[in-house]
Amino acid sequence: MIDLTMNESIRDKNAERCREKNIILPTFEQMKDPSRIPAAIEKRLDSTGLWDVDPVNLFRITWKNEPVETGGEHSGVNFIELPSSLTGTKARIIALVGKWFPTGAHKVGATYGCLAPALATGNFDSTSQKAVWPSTGNYCRGGAYNSQLLGCDSIAILPEEMSQERFNWLKQVAGEVIATPGCESNVKEIFDKCHELTEERGTDIEIFNQFDQFGNYLWHYEVTGSALEEVLTNLGVKPEELKGYFSSTGSGGTLAAGDYLKQKYPEVKIAAGEALQCPTLLRNGFGGHRIEGIGDKHVPWIHNVKNTDMVAAVDDNDCMDLFRLFNEENGKAYLLEKGVPAETIAQLDLFGISGIGNVLGAIKMAKYYEMEEGDVILTILTDSAEMYHSRTREMQEASREYEKAEAAAAFAKSMLGQAIDNTLELSYYDRLRIHNMKYYTWIEQQGKKLEELNAQWYDRSYWTNIQALTPQIDELITQFNEKTGLLK
Repeated sequence: MIDLTMNESIRDKNAERCREKNIILPTFEQMKDPSRIPAAIEKRLDSTGLWDVDPVNLFRITWKNEPVETGGEHSGVNFIELPSSLTGTKARIIALVGKWFPTGAHKVGATYGCLAPALATGNFDSTSQKAVWPSTGNYCRGGAYNSQLLGCDSIAILPEEMSQERFNWLKQVAGEVIATPGCESNVKEIFDKCHELTEERGTDIEIFNQFDQFGNYLWHYEVTGSALEEVLTNLGVKPEELKGYFSSTGSGGTLAAGDYLKQKYPEVKIAAGEALQCPTLLRNGFGGHRIEGIGDKHVPWIHNVKNTDMVAAVDDNDCMDLFRLFNEENGKAYLLEKGVPAETIAQLDLFGISGIGNVLGAIKMAKYYEMEEGDVILTILTDSAEMYHSRTREMQEASREYEKAEAAAAFAKSMLGQAIDNTLELSYYDRLRIHNMKYYTWIEQQGKKLEELNAQWYDRSYWTNIQALTPQIDELITQFNEKTGLLK
């Protein structure tokens, strides 16, 4: 789970490093509720850019940043509600917006959830070890960013076919950047590189694998889950109106917010999404695809499969066609002509490719369960169009000028044409089948214990014990900050 065993000598070295670099660590409670952040830190944020490599930006690891590039205070949760004129469904689809995190993606929070407990306990030595961040995109960016803020050396690992924007940015921040063979779905190659690094460098590195690190799970359970609940409360959504939560499988992190919601709203359905070109959960399938950031061909160790009610596969062609529709001027003009509000069109740059995939999955979910007006589905926009301008250029170079006919076809087929195909409502034994797929990756290949795999399914306290760690971690972070003396 999360190792909270204390190594005081290394913890003290980490505290000294943070004192030298003027680094204060935020608690989970402060990420959930920024009103708890000390006033002196808020004042420093007034003159700090959202992407600046400045330790004070650790206090911007929250869904509640004012949506501006520089300065900005903490405000309400960033979200967008999509109108029926865009989605073609009667249900209300509401998405949290990840663009306004440092690095432009919420993965920076998942990496912090892994790194902070290791620093505060001394289970990672920031003065002598390199932090390794294996990823299919945004997670290694967040890890490299947090490592840089904290003065740690880092190694970012991601597939070679990820967008050029990711590599360009990483070269400026990460200590090392390693490109592994393949595309989004080539996760095993990332794991193989981690094994190779471990053999070469031994204890000189610490691997923070998003697919098995419960700090990732816990951050989303606490911070993303509470943000979703706050949106529902502020919009006056009644418990019986919340029908669904849709998230791509990815590392399994964002699905933890579904665990939070299900405890608050027991009738809510949780759906896990994946690419149709690699239908791992749906059909025990394989393949490559272009929905960057949702890694597959395995079931993440931190995915609580027993809580998942549905699997839906989204065609990556639909995601790419809509990404172009949303970002071409003729595409936006066509949407305006079709009755999509100008205010919504102005916000379409908040959708990265995986965010579009999540919205399409939410539409499938709404149609499958025949949702009506007033019914609500929640989902996540991990990042924004800012991460994919090179993909737009590639599509422009590969085809003729984007005209109204292309926009009409994309909207009709890829958005309004979403149906209930490639979905599966999970029975008990469907869930067990998916859970058992963990065996091949995690027991045979990665050396996990069979006893723990069984505990994830049969031990009712397994997941709640992880969820209960937040107060203990916050206390360790508070003690760590006191050790640095920077809050005096």
